[in-house]
Amino acid sequence: MRGPLVYHGSALPLAQGAPSGQRRVPSARPGDFFGSQAPMTRKVLIIEDEQELAKLLKRQMEELSCTVELAFAGDTGLQLAESTTFDLILLDIMLPGMDGLEVCRRLRAQRVYTPVLMLTARDALEQKLAGFESGADDYLVKPFALQELDARLGVLLRRGRGSHSRVLTVSDLEYNLDTLEVVRAGTSITLNPTALKILQVLMEASPAVVTRQDLETRVWGEELPDSDSLRVHIHGLRAALDKPFGRPLIQTRHGIGYRLVDLEPSA
Repeated sequence: MRGPLVYHGSALPLAQGAPSGQRRVPSARPGDFFGSQAPMTRKVLIIEDEQELAKLLKRQMEELSCTVELAFAGDTGLQLAESTTFDLILLDIMLPGMDGLEVCRRLRAQRVYTPVLMLTARDALEQKLAGFESGADDYLVKPFALQELDARLGVLLRRGRGSHSRVLTVSDLEYNLDTLEVVRAGTSITLNPTALKILQVLMEASPAVVTRQDLETRVWGEELPDSDSLRVHIHGLRAALDKPFGRPLIQTRHGIGYRLVDLEPSA
């Protein structure tokens, strides 16, 4: 939706002598978008149907060492977000076809947890609440100041860096290393501490095989258990993770060890 972008407190002026609609882009300054320190390379997806605004944001972020992808429609943006890993998504609500709320809902349903900053020209409380309910992390109303965008993006990127690498995923099985929650196909599974250690080792190595010796060392350290302990715990893991779901993930390589992999992917 239309709404003037504001840089450093004033709307972008038209370039002198430029055709109508062409705007002058101010040069990026150190600290814009990502704080005063030199930014790491970030990958950002901008889903915005106002192409002039999207291209201006893209140009600014590229000057700050960001890699930026653009999508001008909801369905295109959804495909990009599902197929590529981004550090941040700027998502307009009012998009042609699939709106931003639906894009965000579908991303969260697919367990894509990339931080999302919603952009909109409407300041109504109802729309803000709808954005948060769809799974957005923050909300910014057009027109906005560059300083405000800078602050919000910095917070979301710091939050995102702390969360993405802490969830292990193999097929429909997820293990959150921070909360120690294990979920398969939407069903929560309770495991004892030793089983959680075994599961973490197998998931981190997946789809590779972990030898029995390596698995025992990783889980018990120098105080190795008796010869049946690992077999008993693997049996318990199979009962909890595989038996209720029809498709086994834990595979035995006889005489070698174990691996966790989906050999029968769902259609």
